[in-house]
Amino acid sequence: MARFCVCLATESGHRRSDDRPGAADAHLAAMGASAVAPGLALVRDEPGCAQGPFEAHGMRAVGEVTLHNRAELLAALAADGAPAPPGTRDGELLLRCWARLGEQGVALAEGMFALAVLDGRDLVLIRDHVGARTLFYARAADAWAASTSLRALRRWPALGTRVNLSAVRSFLTFAYLPGEETLLEGVREVLPGRVLRLAADGTVTETVHWEPRERIPEQGADGSHGSDGQVLALRALLEEATARRLPEAEAVGVLLSGGIDSSLVTALAAKLHSHPVRTYSISFGDELPNELGYSGLVAAHCHTRHRVLTVSGEAVAARLADTAALLDSPVGDPLTVPNLMLAEAVAADGLSVVLNGEGGDPVFGGPKNLPMLVQEMHAGAPGAPGSPWYEDRATAYLRSYRKCGTDLPDLLTADALSALESAPPPQRFVEPYLTGPDRMTHLLNQLLHCNLRTKGAHHILTKVERLTASQGIQGRAPLFDRRVVDHAFATPPALKLRGTAEKWVLKEAVRDLLPATVVDRPKSGMRVPVQQWLSGPLREPVGDLLLGRAARRRGLFRPDTVRTWMRGEGALLPRQGGKLWLVLTLELWLRAYDL
Repeated sequence: MARFCVCLATESGHRRSDDRPGAADAHLAAMGASAVAPGLALVRDEPGCAQGPFEAHGMRAVGEVTLHNRAELLAALAADGAPAPPGTRDGELLLRCWARLGEQGVALAEGMFALAVLDGRDLVLIRDHVGARTLFYARAADAWAASTSLRALRRWPALGTRVNLSAVRSFLTFAYLPGEETLLEGVREVLPGRVLRLAADGTVTETVHWEPRERIPEQGADGSHGSDGQVLALRALLEEATARRLPEAEAVGVLLSGGIDSSLVTALAAKLHSHPVRTYSISFGDELPNELGYSGLVAAHCHTRHRVLTVSGEAVAARLADTAALLDSPVGDPLTVPNLMLAEAVAADGLSVVLNGEGGDPVFGGPKNLPMLVQEMHAGAPGAPGSPWYEDRATAYLRSYRKCGTDLPDLLTADALSALESAPPPQRFVEPYLTGPDRMTHLLNQLLHCNLRTKGAHHILTKVERLTASQGIQGRAPLFDRRVVDHAFATPPALKLRGTAEKWVLKEAVRDLLPATVVDRPKSGMRVPVQQWLSGPLREPVGDLLLGRAARRRGLFRPDTVRTWMRGEGALLPRQGGKLWLVLTLELWLRAYDL
């Protein structure tokens, strides 16, 4: 297992054209990467699926590439007069598509990929459509460096990285980093669906190989949008997306929460796979509200081999620091340790692929969009913009997260707040989707587009990829399939949020596969006992971490506010635990990266 690093360096203003070791390889060695070709290297001490070098059409590349539609790509290359040799690996196949077909060839691919290409005097970085694999880049000492490992770039002496305060604010507002910024100053993330061309002279050119578009069909004569056709088309796409992600000739796992999204993936896998399907659920104890009754019902209905993993607060406390260190960017999700333990259980059963139901909410309209829809209803009232409670759409969206965004004046130190005065506001990450000139027409689609490009790419998918990769398995999400996403944005909003029924078209597409009790029940979710953990096994570690010498020396948080939150004061109790969890997660991540 490995991640990859690449470097494009200049010597006397020109990139070396021979294969002798040069400045690029010296930079790579400083990052702890093992060169596999001039300018290309693997980081062998980190979990990942990097391979290379690949060579084709005068270009050389490394990548972490898993393709789900090889036959389609091979056919496209053959039609272009450049058939790929038999046995071509996924990374080389994607390189050939880029070299021969450009952005169109990359857009045609379906899968999880990050690819770095040395193309003449340029370094080209390519990231998949939805962000299933991450890729970072930076410039220092007249060189470009890029890697799927943020830790490798952290080791680059030329960069001289330090904490990016703007990213600290973004994390505390969103509970993840929603765009191109990282917590390392000077390091940026390639956005999903993009191709970056980094020139030796320091210039950057970005092109878009895929972005979802709103293509709503016109109403019929009876005022309908052909709901039956929408349902049938979605069902076919869901079956195809799931089938493409099933491993060949082996059992597959599914992470089954009991909600409609993971349940439908379980049902489709059981229908389409010719090998056993194993399902995995989490329990925090019988005394807390949970969905185990529903997950057990689905497992029995689909005849899977089902396993429930009980997660204790003591286990979370013992493993939280190591889990945070696995992530390239912190994720303030209290399910990170349970997710890692699920990945370990899947790997222990000898599986290489585990499916999940991620993607249903950000693509088809889950209940978390309701606060914004209510906000818009009030914002449209006469005189609303002048009302004292009125907020612009982007600010209202950030407030709907209910994280630490409004607490920053009390949480951050005076020095940190002063340093942020000139920094661009976090609204910039959501404004293009909600108020920008190229936003979608319908409000629900604006919200879903925003969810897909922020939380989907920078929270959901990156968390799944890093935690599953740490165990040598692949986590695959059929509901994030490009064609499924395209169909969702070609579906009338009234079929996604139909009256009080969320994700209506998605539920109708699989109604025949699942018990009505599962399809028609309202979303309840799993209650994660964050407050119990913080007041129990994590109580002493939290105090030591957030009030200790290292945190005080960093100077980000006001100790009096941290103490208030630790006592359960200063905020509504149900949210106080979640806010403290964010601060704890950030502190652990900063320590893991020695920042």
